[in-house]
Amino acid sequence: MTYRIAVDAASVRAVDTHVHIQIDDRGRTALPPAFLEAMDRYFGQSEPALTVDETAEYFRERRVAAVVFTVDARTHLRHEPNSIDDLVAGAARNADVLVPFGSVDPLQGEPAIDEARRQVHDLGVRGFKFHPTVQGFDPSDPAHIALFAAIEQLGVPIVVHTGQTGVGAGLPGGGGLRLALSNPVLLDDVAARHPDLQIVMAHPSVPWQDEALSIATHKSNVWIDLSGWSPKYFSPALVRAARTYLSHKMLYGSDFPALTPDRWFADVEALEFPESALERILKGNALRLLGLEER
Repeated sequence: MTYRIAVDAASVRAVDTHVHIQIDDRGRTALPPAFLEAMDRYFGQSEPALTVDETAEYFRERRVAAVVFTVDARTHLRHEPNSIDDLVAGAARNADVLVPFGSVDPLQGEPAIDEARRQVHDLGVRGFKFHPTVQGFDPSDPAHIALFAAIEQLGVPIVVHTGQTGVGAGLPGGGGLRLALSNPVLLDDVAARHPDLQIVMAHPSVPWQDEALSIATHKSNVWIDLSGWSPKYFSPALVRAARTYLSHKMLYGSDFPALTPDRWFADVEALEFPESALERILKGNALRLLGLEER
């Protein structure tokens, strides 16, 4: 089933640009069980993972559109992820509220490029999600130039995890996952090499927040999503940027199910953002990035 976007921008109050689908219709999970359990402990979660349809209903009840994705880290984690095809089919069933992003494994080389093209042309994904720490790759490595160039030519954005992660947290050696691969500075090379590729640095980039703000300020094709952390824990520098000089490049995201939209919306009120800035962050910027304002 090919996805065709049907989100009515006027009918939603926000666009959540960071929502994980962790299980498919056949019970396959995004990550190995040990990593999922560690992440649940890190975030204090104990609820079962939601399917695509359950996720759609959750966000539909809140009048929030959601960008949904998984992460393909089959080479590094030796684990086949939940199905992109099933995810997109579910998004197509719920196209009024869900926007599917694809994922490919950069360590697979040329097959990853072919798969990226298939996901855009045949499935209709509207972007791609990468997690350098989980996928075990350095985004700045020239080995990945061809992949990012192909996505640049496809004309869709990428969301790339930055900063600390709950995946592997608390395990011996963090489960072998390297946080340094998610330093946002590594994306500066990608942004410079691929000026027409829209790059979303996911999350407050703890402990590299200043680096992320510098890159987003310097590179017109770089954005920041505010997912994965309650707004009450945002650094003063991030709050200042989001309120003022980078309000046009900040995107609301929850990191659901790790953090709920309800929690994020409640906690952001204490920051007393100017109304115009908050409207851009919650909805306007995402509409521009995803091309939804053209409908």
